[in-house]
Amino acid sequence: MSISEKIEEAMKVHLISRYRLSKDTGIPYTTLTQILNRRTKDPQVGALQTIADYFNKPLDYFTGEDGQSEPITPEWATSKDNRDFKKMLQEDVPVMFDGVPIEGEARQRVMDVLTGLFWEAKEMNKKTYGRKKPDKTNTSEDNKE
Repeated sequence: MSISEKIEEAMKVHLISRYRLSKDTGIPYTTLTQILNRRTKDPQVGALQTIADYFNKPLDYFTGEDGQSEPITPEWATSKDNRDFKKMLQEDVPVMFDGVPIEGEARQRVMDVLTGLFWEAKEMNKKTYGRKKPDKTNTSEDNKE
């Protein structure tokens, strides 16, 4: 569950509107809306702490430091890269080792390793097969000589 989903869930449970949350916390309405609409990828910790305090929850509840946060994507990742990654994660097949399912914290650690490997492979693929800039060392003037 994403940060915005967790905030919206808390708002729903407490019957709080965006406007009321903004007024009560002092977080500008536009900032809050950007967070809730997922336009702000990494909300400021101060704003999240204010929201956590407002709902009497630990910061970890919203940031997902319990291992339940949305995966962090590199800055160079395109929207297609993110779709590919989400598709990989949505395939909710059991993680197995030697025919035995891996569950709980061990499963999360395996998924974290797979996440790192996925992004590393994507980056290497972009460097290897991505658009190549024209080689400017061999110009037409060089060919005249």
